[in-house]
Amino acid sequence: MTNSIDIDMRVADSTESSRETRRQLLDTRLIAGVAVPDSPLITEVLEYAHELYEPYLFNHALRSWLFAARIAQLKGIDCDLEVVAIGTILHDIGLAASVAGPNRFEVNGAAATLSFVKDRGVSGRRAQLIWDLVALNSTPSIALHKEAEVALGTMGIGLDYGGFGFELIPSVDMATILQAFPRLKMKTRFADTCCRLVSARPETSSDNFLRDFGERFVPGYRPVSTVDLLLNAPFEE
Repeated sequence: MTNSIDIDMRVADSTESSRETRRQLLDTRLIAGVAVPDSPLITEVLEYAHELYEPYLFNHALRSWLFAARIAQLKGIDCDLEVVAIGTILHDIGLAASVAGPNRFEVNGAAATLSFVKDRGVSGRRAQLIWDLVALNSTPSIALHKEAEVALGTMGIGLDYGGFGFELIPSVDMATILQAFPRLKMKTRFADTCCRLVSARPETSSDNFLRDFGERFVPGYRPVSTVDLLLNAPFEE
């Protein structure tokens, strides 16, 4: 009789085997001095991102990917680097004016990304990891405890956004990446983008970091309070 441990081990072995097969099939190339995976899908993702993003956001996405790839090399993190590439490059497409939806921007972006990759044959666990990376990219308190692909992409994104883990990247690599993909006044432009979203869809900003930008920069902004939701719940106490 086969027990659950045997089944779990076979699933783990199968997952590792398929991951190793994909790794062997992927070519590599150098971008800004960093060795990254190269595949037709990644090329399509880069073209899609270039169409959607403003230049400063495209550069942010590329730097985030390169930082994630470099961290994986330096720390010896074993994971599906094509998944990391796709999710990290597309993590902010929910901020693009052409990607709309009723939800917070991370979920809108995750939905658009999932549709894009499913149309190109990505499914199952890999598709789920990509969705998670995009949807959770601005919630590191959760994402860093997820699978290696999600955590690694989030590390690269957080490094470029707020300098988290800045010391992990050798100074020569940092200089090369910043020269290849300059920041283009990202601090002010990203803040402007966030304020635009808060002003247009304030109802999607109460439970993510857009709230901070609204409270700091958008006159008259009144986010939903979770305290009020509790105290005003329609129940007898």
